[in-house]
Amino acid sequence: MIEELIPPPASAAHTFLDRESAVRALFPEEAAAVARALPKRLHEYAAVRMCARRAMSALGVAAVALVPGERGAPRWPAGLVGSMTHCAGYRAAVVGRVSDYRGLGIDAEPNAPLPDDVLEVVSLPGERARIRELAASVPEVRWDRLLFSAKEAVFKVWYPLTGRELDFGDADVLIDPDAGTFTAHVGVPDDGPDGDRLKVLEGRWLCRAGLVVTAVALRRTPDVPRWGVSPEVG
Repeated sequence: MIEELIPPPASAAHTFLDRESAVRALFPEEAAAVARALPKRLHEYAAVRMCARRAMSALGVAAVALVPGERGAPRWPAGLVGSMTHCAGYRAAVVGRVSDYRGLGIDAEPNAPLPDDVLEVVSLPGERARIRELAASVPEVRWDRLLFSAKEAVFKVWYPLTGRELDFGDADVLIDPDAGTFTAHVGVPDDGPDGDRLKVLEGRWLCRAGLVVTAVALRRTPDVPRWGVSPEVG
């Protein structure tokens, strides 16, 4: 799924299953980071790192420990950027070379309604109005959850590049229901080298197998042709 949203030269891997072999394959420093975790957390942590190492291997990069850094984001080896995500029944990772990408962000969520009152917290008034319109026309997609996922993918690109956190209200996301794309207008200025390119971030989404999945790829060469992908609602 995720490989459809961020095509080569990035490398992606996913799994729908947790395996004890992934836990046994953890590096000592990775295992130490979740030594007190509950089994559910341990298995998702191990499975998503298994995905990341598969993606790295496809790029010819040897397996290394991926220890959580600030805000829990993994510390990638020099020369790589990447992103991980996990939700109930799905784990995925994407990795790319810094020569190709400034940043990558992915997120997966169940195609289910957000908990009560969460939409008010994570959205702007204009976004809520657009979500209501989308829900009326295409009820098969939980657009509130998709909006949340899109913002998570945006934040995973923004934070490593800026070292600054975004609030949910800092990004205004417009979802295209037909093209399987979204555009995030970030209202927080950034004076760094990526400042101009971080004001508007474009991403892709799909809805399949009970999931909504989103991705943002900030290419170093912005005019690379886009790969089409159907959102495949249903």
